[in-house]
Amino acid sequence: MAILQVLHYPDPRLRNTAAPVDKVDGEVGQLVDDMFQTMYEAPGIGLAAIQVNVPRRVIVIDISNDRSEPLCFINPVVTRRDGLEVMEEGCLSVPGIYDEVERANEIEVQALDRNGKPFTMTASGLLGVCIQHEIDHLDGKLFVDYLSEVKRGRIRKKMEKLRRQTL
Repeated sequence: MAILQVLHYPDPRLRNTAAPVDKVDGEVGQLVDDMFQTMYEAPGIGLAAIQVNVPRRVIVIDISNDRSEPLCFINPVVTRRDGLEVMEEGCLSVPGIYDEVERANEIEVQALDRNGKPFTMTASGLLGVCIQHEIDHLDGKLFVDYLSEVKRGRIRKKMEKLRRQTL
């Protein structure tokens, strides 16, 4: 397993659209393992392959406190959305920034697991928000896109300054 480099906003590669996974094989399994290790090391509760510059439709999530509930979604598709809720979100690609985002309160998602087996899951609360957040990444969208233009501009400047300081 390897820790992968997480891209930071406003890196243009975060705006790429991820391609579907045609075949769940050893290469995809290795990517999933590396993504979990990267997410746990960060630490975070969700990670999309696009965030580690792999434009494939793969996300990993674990919202447990003890890393005991790892979930892998390959080619995820939200098939149902109900209600609305507002929750504070953050992102490994926008470190140190948190803001409220409105999303569906409950979703149904279809995907393949790490073995290529199809499954359907209903999720709400933090898990539902996390799934929606990570699927957005696969479509080139970040949580800051839900914020006002003024807030996005401030965040962009802050992230660019942080990047210059670390070079």
